[in-house]
Amino acid sequence: LPRYYMQNFGNPVSHPDSNDYAAFAQDTARLTPKFSLSLGVRYDLQTFSKKGTESNPLWPQAEKMPLRGTNFAPRVGIGYAFGNDRPLMVRAGFGIFYTRIPGIYQSAIINNNGLSDNFLFLDNADYYQHQVFPAYPNAAVNCPRGAVSCTMPAAWQQYATSELSAFAPDFRTPRVQQASLSLERELAGGFTGTVSYLFVHGVDMIRARDVNLPAPTYYSYPVYDPTGSIFQNSFYNVESFSTWQTSHAISCPYPPCINTLDRPISQLGAIDQLESAASSVYHGMTVSLRKRMSGGLDFRLAYTWAHAIDSGQDALATGAPTVQNSYSTKSEKASSVTDQRQRLSISAIEEPNPFAAGQKVLAAMFDHWKISGIMTYGSGRPASAMVSGDPADLANAPTHDAYLGLMERAFGEVARVLRPGRYAAVIVRDAYLDGRYRFTGAELAARAEVAGLVPKGDIVWYQAGTRLRPYGYPRAFVPNIAHQHIVVLRREPLGRRR
Repeated sequence: LPRYYMQNFGNPVSHPDSNDYAAFAQDTARLTPKFSLSLGVRYDLQTFSKKGTESNPLWPQAEKMPLRGTNFAPRVGIGYAFGNDRPLMVRAGFGIFYTRIPGIYQSAIINNNGLSDNFLFLDNADYYQHQVFPAYPNAAVNCPRGAVSCTMPAAWQQYATSELSAFAPDFRTPRVQQASLSLERELAGGFTGTVSYLFVHGVDMIRARDVNLPAPTYYSYPVYDPTGSIFQNSFYNVESFSTWQTSHAISCPYPPCINTLDRPISQLGAIDQLESAASSVYHGMTVSLRKRMSGGLDFRLAYTWAHAIDSGQDALATGAPTVQNSYSTKSEKASSVTDQRQRLSISAIEEPNPFAAGQKVLAAMFDHWKISGIMTYGSGRPASAMVSGDPADLANAPTHDAYLGLMERAFGEVARVLRPGRYAAVIVRDAYLDGRYRFTGAELAARAEVAGLVPKGDIVWYQAGTRLRPYGYPRAFVPNIAHQHIVVLRREPLGRRR
C-alpha cells in the first residue's frame, strides 16, 4: 500500500538554451634533451537564454541566470627523464578547468518559478489526505504529454505548494583544480611500470539549499527501553524545523507531536537556492604494469587506491536540496557517494594480422582489427541505510480487513496478559475507504470479543480542532470525521460475565 504520492503540475516542457564560447592557447617547448615544458590557458564563457523565465515578486532572484566573464583557466605540465639507459620518466602537471552549468538547472529555473508550478504531496497515513489519495497505480490527474499545461483540481489545492528554484546572487561557475605526478620506467622482460598520483579539488560546486525554512529548534526526546515503559535516564537531541508539541491535547493525544511547518514566506513552499557552496577532494594512487607481447598483444594490470570526500554537491541530480540541515551545511562533509577505495583492472588488446602482404583482399578485410577485453574488481561504495514502511506498524497493513485481523491478534495478546477484572482502552477513528464508511470502533469491538475481551463502553471523543472540508461537494456526500472512539474493553473474571 503506497504511503506517499507526489505529482508536479504545470508545463513539463522547457527550453534550456545556452551558448558556449571558448578559446585555448598552448605551447610546448623542449628546453633540454631531457626536459620539456608545456604552458596553456583556456577561457570559457556560457550565456543563457531568458526564454520561458518569469519573475516572482516574492523572490527577486527567481528568473536570473548567472553570467561570469572571468573564467580564465591556466595549466602547466613538465616532463623530465632521469638516466640514459631505460630512463625514469617523471611527468607532473597542474591545471584549472571550469565546468559547464548543466541545462537541468536552467530547466529548474524555468519550471519552478513559484507562479505556474504546483507541487502535490500526499501522505496516505494522514486521515484527511487519505480521502483524496489516488488508488495505486492511478494518478491523481492524468496530464497529457507534451507542451501542455496541466492544472491541479481544486480538491487538491489545499495540499499543494508552489516550489521555486533560483541561483544565489553570488553564484560562481564551478571549477576543478587538478594536479598529477607520475613515474614511469621500462623494466626487464619488456615490462613497463608506472606509479601515479592524482589530486582533484572541486571548488564552488553546485549545491541546492532550501532557504525558506525557519531556524531549527532543538528538542530533547526521552529514551525508553524496548517496552516503552522504563526511562533510560538519557535524552536524544532532535533538531526540527517544525515546532513540537509536548503537552497532551485533543490534536496531540500522544506527545510529542510535530506541528505544521511554518515557512518564513508562507506563500511559497521550498525555495531551492543553487549555491556555489560545495567542494570535493579526490586523492588517488595507481600502480600499473604493462607488457607488449609478440603478435600484437598488449597486456595491462592496474591497481588504484583512492578516497573521495565532498560536502554534498548535487552531482547533476535535479536541483533538489541535498543538504540535511540548511543551517548546518558544514555537517555535510563526508565520504562522497562515488567514493571507491580500491579498484583492480586487468585489460588486454590483441591486434592480429594473420594475412601476408601478398593477400591484399583478405588482409584488407581481416587485418588491423582489434580485440579487447577488460575485467574490473572494486570495493563497495558508501550507502545510506534507510527503513521505510515497517511491517510491524499496523498502519502499514495492505487492506482494512488485514488491519482488523492484526488487531484481533493484538487483542489476543492483551487478553493473555491482562488480569481478570481489569480494563483496556483503545482509541480509534472511523474510516472512509473506497467510497464506504467503515465503523472501525464497532469492528474492533467485535474483534476484541472474539479474542476474549468484553466490550464495556464507547466514549465518543470530539476533536474540536478538526478542520472541516467540503469533501465530495457537489456530487457526493463524504463526511468529515471529527471524532474518535474510546472503546473500553474488559477481561471478565473467570466464571462471571457482566
